[in-house]
Amino acid sequence: MYELGALRALDEAIEGLDLTRLDCYVGVSSGAFLAAALANRLGTQELCRIFLTGDSDDVQFRPETFLRPAFLEYMRRAARLPRLASDWWRELLFSPGELRWPDFITRFGGLVPTGLFDNAQVEQFLGDVFSRRGRTNDFRELEARLFVISVDLDSGETVRFGGDGWDDVPISQAVQASAALPGLYPPVELRGRHFVDGALRRTMHASVVLERGIDLMLGVNPLVPFNTQGDTRTFASDAGRLAAGGLPAVLSQTFRTFLQSRMQIGLAKHAQQFPDVDQMIFEPNAQDGELFFTNAFSFANRERIAQIAYRNVLVDLHERAHTLGPLLEAHGLALRADVIAQAHERSILQGLRPQPRATETTARLRRALDDVDALLAQRQRTSG
Repeated sequence: MYELGALRALDEAIEGLDLTRLDCYVGVSSGAFLAAALANRLGTQELCRIFLTGDSDDVQFRPETFLRPAFLEYMRRAARLPRLASDWWRELLFSPGELRWPDFITRFGGLVPTGLFDNAQVEQFLGDVFSRRGRTNDFRELEARLFVISVDLDSGETVRFGGDGWDDVPISQAVQASAALPGLYPPVELRGRHFVDGALRRTMHASVVLERGIDLMLGVNPLVPFNTQGDTRTFASDAGRLAAGGLPAVLSQTFRTFLQSRMQIGLAKHAQQFPDVDQMIFEPNAQDGELFFTNAFSFANRERIAQIAYRNVLVDLHERAHTLGPLLEAHGLALRADVIAQAHERSILQGLRPQPRATETTARLRRALDDVDALLAQRQRTSG
């Protein structure tokens, strides 16, 4: 939801930018959902209708699709309990002095499910979305290159779905694998290998697009460590200590710090390796306690999180207009002064235009007309 809000702000605030017609996309973890959607020409307006307002005539999203308990995984693990318990009691009776608590944890740890929620429905949802109205679930049929990043659980190897040797995997399965965050979703099995969240190795995997000869990279990183020094409301009674939030707050801060530190190291290295590529990275305000402590699993908070991201990016563009303006102009883009000037007042839903209802046929026709308009615009720029 944060990434959606940030992308919607960029879409509205930068004239000449069409996020559905970029040269290359890379998606990691939850970002793979949006990267795959944009590469399939689902724009930020339609994504807002799908996930925020719920009035899309194309895609009907139900949050329970992402939060369905993995009952099959639970039963598969529980089926091993009788035999493990029998073996344990046998050893306890005949060799009691050789058993230790670490042995107990190791042996029965296999009963703990690898994920709380079932992601099979997620894959089915995406497979349906990418198979209608001129879209595709095949990397090879996309007009732009799309890379979805995941990690092989058994080897730690990073895999680029959409790249050489992996472009025949359906996009929906690649996204399912990339977003399989350990503990929440079970690993996804493909070709006899098990894949998990792509962020376990690196956050952005910016090198995937930088290596393709681009001239401008746009990136959104939704996870940054929280700086309590700037938030006086959240910890007013506890001297700004995150430890007051208990284990969830500590783990969240640790995870965010770990991911951002790796991303910063990578971006610094990329700046030296690719000095001719302009990089624009957008992140949350590190002092925003409201965002840090918002329940990420409450679908009711989706509009609020998206609005925070939308506002943060508009404020960022407004405050850095003197440096970002010339940079964007060098790429044929421009900041919309009227939009960024309303950074603190503007709503993410404000710019959503009424969308005429469409059938499968009319949707494909509209897509074809958009292609013609884009081609004519490109020829005009070339001739000019």
